[in-house]
Amino acid sequence: MPLTMNREVFITCAVTGSGDTAGKSRHVPRSPKEIADSAIEAAKAGAAIVHCHVRDPETGAPSRRNDLYKEVTDRIRASETDVILNLTAGMGGDLIFGDVENPLPLNPKGTDMAGATERVSHVAECLPEICTLDCGTMNFSLGDYVMTNTPSTLRAMAKMMTDLGVRPEIEAFDTGHLWFAKQLVEEGLIEDPVLVQLCMGVPWGAPDDLNTFMAMVNNIPSSWTFSAFAIGRNAMAYPAAAILAGGNVRVGLEDNLYVGKGQLATNAQLVEKAVTVVESMGAKIIGPEEVRKKLKLQKR
Repeated sequence: MPLTMNREVFITCAVTGSGDTAGKSRHVPRSPKEIADSAIEAAKAGAAIVHCHVRDPETGAPSRRNDLYKEVTDRIRASETDVILNLTAGMGGDLIFGDVENPLPLNPKGTDMAGATERVSHVAECLPEICTLDCGTMNFSLGDYVMTNTPSTLRAMAKMMTDLGVRPEIEAFDTGHLWFAKQLVEEGLIEDPVLVQLCMGVPWGAPDDLNTFMAMVNNIPSSWTFSAFAIGRNAMAYPAAAILAGGNVRVGLEDNLYVGKGQLATNAQLVEKAVTVVESMGAKIIGPEEVRKKLKLQKR
């Protein structure tokens, strides 16, 4: 497929994530206030969308407590900062096996499995404009952790999101996830316009080399809208790759802690750098209102 550069680009900032990063940088927000404040700063720096997880305010550990999501949502909305809120719905599918000779019983430390309704309960309460749908199961990073999203669970969650009027953002970590996403669209569980996030370089999904990236891009129907990111050292190179391939940009402390070699970043600094990349390539940054029209979002 020939490259068709995107000339009107929106930026998503992934504010905090659920990875083991809170102890690695003082800039990774933990409390609802810190997460909301960082999201607002990112929006003012040029992000049209903020993608939010929540953490235990005391420990920094990932959480899916509805009250924490509600506080983050309320704080962002009360600020009157115009930004599109994108809440994760990826929590509650964490399966950690025992050792290689005794996979059962499951390791209770870190295993967190919840039903579809519970996984979407904070979305139903907060009603963001977008929420994520991790569109597959995969070995995830190190050890015996499996990110678990069965076809039946994904069908149920996709229907709930659509019925709520919340746009699912398909999180695709490999080509098979895009294959199943197409099936969800064909079954009418996800409606047009379809939004996809290509998640590159996450062990053990799709690596972030350009050949694999273009294989992912070439599996996206031309009518869909996509963004892309890579984690770690290639994170700040990926905005250019995404734009050249016709997509949009995601940056943020969920994916990468550094704005330069040895320089710990804030979310706003990562967004500012992405804005510079976009504009240096001759593209235009579009804001929340233009994104809402493009994706037919319901502003709350």
